[in-house]
Amino acid sequence: MSAPRFEPLGDDAVLVHLGEGVDPAINARVHALTAALRNLDLPWLRDLVPAYASLAVFFDAAQLDDPARTVSDLVHRLLAGMTTTKESPGALLEVPVCYGGTHGEDLADAASTLGVDEATLIARHSAAIYTVAMIGFAPGFPYLLGLDPGLTLPRLATPRTRVPAGSVAIAGAQAGIYPRESPGGWRLLGRTPLMLFDPARARPSLLQPGDRVRFVPIGADDFTRLERTP
Repeated sequence: MSAPRFEPLGDDAVLVHLGEGVDPAINARVHALTAALRNLDLPWLRDLVPAYASLAVFFDAAQLDDPARTVSDLVHRLLAGMTTTKESPGALLEVPVCYGGTHGEDLADAASTLGVDEATLIARHSAAIYTVAMIGFAPGFPYLLGLDPGLTLPRLATPRTRVPAGSVAIAGAQAGIYPRESPGGWRLLGRTPLMLFDPARARPSLLQPGDRVRFVPIGADDFTRLERTP
């Protein structure tokens, strides 16, 4: 792994770069560093925002004589103590998905493009254990690593102006779930009745960076029942 690189973000944050691009090993290192920093329960630490290959560290500058040096020294020390990249420490959540039809408008076309039938595509998509690499694009939108490489497809040539909330989609080597209705260009395979983001909850985002996800196929009747469950 390359040495960390530090980039100031104003007066109260530092962006710690641990590598480049979309790499599961680098992302696992980001989450391991995030967990290690949180476990220290530092009084000056305000927030941690992990991404694919970087971690934004927000702090109370008034409590530190030299914030940049403090963060740099601490990060170097913690990384030096990480001998292996372990499995993501986050929770494992099973996400029910109704595939195809009106719930997944691109399933049939995606299966045809990949040269498989719809049942095979569903089986392969739901067989993986995904990791929430980061939250972005919209509040609660999880970017998921772990997609079967054989299911890689480009984004739609023309994005939709309306993607229903809960849509489970793929684009490139990534999977994701739209937390609310919005425009989008990912290929829609199905839809979950779970509410991914609710500002009224104590933890608004259902999924957190580092969590793991398993998709569980369900039928249309189960989708309707679960959607109506408070």
